[in-house]
Amino acid sequence: MYLIRKLQNFLVLSDEERSALQDLTHRRPRVLQPRDDVIRQGEKPFFVNLVLEGFACRYKVLPDGRRQILSFFMPGDLCDLHNHVLSAMDHSIGAISPLRIAQIVPDEIEALMDRHARLRRAFWWNELVRESTTREWLANLGQRTGSERVAHLLCEIFVRMRSIGLVDAAGACPFPITQADLSDALGISIVHTNRMLQDLRAEGLIVLKGRTLQVDDLPALTRLANFDPTYLHLRPDGGEEPLSGAAEAHRQASV
Repeated sequence: MYLIRKLQNFLVLSDEERSALQDLTHRRPRVLQPRDDVIRQGEKPFFVNLVLEGFACRYKVLPDGRRQILSFFMPGDLCDLHNHVLSAMDHSIGAISPLRIAQIVPDEIEALMDRHARLRRAFWWNELVRESTTREWLANLGQRTGSERVAHLLCEIFVRMRSIGLVDAAGACPFPITQADLSDALGISIVHTNRMLQDLRAEGLIVLKGRTLQVDDLPALTRLANFDPTYLHLRPDGGEEPLSGAAEAHRQASV
């Protein structure tokens, strides 16, 4: 289960904790198709949505139809653990690919955390990483060049996918994100996005084919993006302390 793999980047889970998390995957299953909405802006949230398979995104649409993607969700991600305290959503969550989710009642999450205090701490870590990633996206949009933005987002997605075991031996992972999605996430035109991707291909850094991303030279892609994965707060093998930024960047690039 990908949520277990994700949380084990923070701490080593006991068999009992793993079993409790596994039980969440069976709560109110829902299947969506690409471009379906999990929940729309203005709707009252009643569930915590756990991504089991596929990709989704958080987004806002301006009155004239322009869309800004605010984050990507992949297997193992909980979509807004505490949204239920709000009277209405201020953004939408939509499927990018065929999507399978579990809809969890907030009281079920609270009961789980009451029974397993360490899981409460792990969920705190999950939310703090989400906030840290939002800050990194703001820096990406505000300060990095177009090529740096594209490279940085590819690095982030690749490292996140690897942390849950979805990168194969050839350095490839599922990548159902379209160029239009990338454009809406990065604040650059589709034409500019396409040109940046072509440059990365020409430099031998990546291969995008059949909804798959293969990273052929992660150290070079990391250098181009000025990518430091510290903000993802991944702890190797559930260790007690995170690696320093430089050490973790070196580890992530060399694995």
